[in-house]
Amino acid sequence: MDEHRIGLKPVLHKVWAPQGQRPLIKTYPRYEWLYLYAFVQPQTGKTVWYILPELNTAAFQVVLDNFASSLDASEKKHIMLVMDNASWHTSPKLVLPEGVETVYQPPYSPELQPAEHLWSLSDELVTNRYPIDLDDLERRLTVQCERLMQNPERVKVHTLFHWWPGVC
Repeated sequence: MDEHRIGLKPVLHKVWAPQGQRPLIKTYPRYEWLYLYAFVQPQTGKTVWYILPELNTAAFQVVLDNFASSLDASEKKHIMLVMDNASWHTSPKLVLPEGVETVYQPPYSPELQPAEHLWSLSDELVTNRYPIDLDDLERRLTVQCERLMQNPERVKVHTLFHWWPGVC
């Protein structure tokens, strides 16, 4: 599980261009953001996505409760979440739903977090383009997240590390 801030500030990447020409990319930087929450099961590539306008303990609580409910987490069905040590993940105000357990990754080690590797995939429809407004950005993110949910093999390639439990 991880979160990603994405907004109206352009996401720029290198592109191929004819020799001697510079590619032109239209940008219109603005500082408004949405937050993409992603849950991934590396062994299957299954993902669950949420798009919210804020990132804090209260917003994370809503996402976590909804996620646990959608997977029927309970005393009999446990879900193990690997998360970083963000303040909203470790807040004493956060109440873990029944059946949800957490494991915290070591500090300063985002490369160990499978969900961290989803962001290059989720940004594809906004890279080198600019959304008109937050609604347009949300539409683009929704389309891309739906595509990724329908293509678990692609997600699996990016998130299933050779050392992940159950792979060896």
